[in-house]
Amino acid sequence: MLTCKDFLREISDYLDDTCDPTLRNDLQSHIKECPNCWVVFDTTKKTVNVYKGTEPQAVPETVQKRILAAIEKRQEAKKQAATGPPK
Repeated sequence: MLTCKDFLREISDYLDDTCDPTLRNDLQSHIKECPNCWVVFDTTKKTVNVYKGTEPQAVPETVQKRILAAIEKRQEAKKQAATGPPK
């Protein structure tokens, strides 16, 4: 039996129809039985469909730099959490 966490981990492949048939059936069963995951699935599917019809937009360089800095900061924090504080 799939959990909601399992469903969320697989939702992208489910929406892209790239997961194996057995997993796809399990995911379909889960969203039929779980109203919360059904809402997540339905909302995500509708959002993807809206964005499929739009033209790609360039991300401003300042935003790119802020995103990269945030990613680097998070990576460093994870690294420090795994190894402990610097000595």
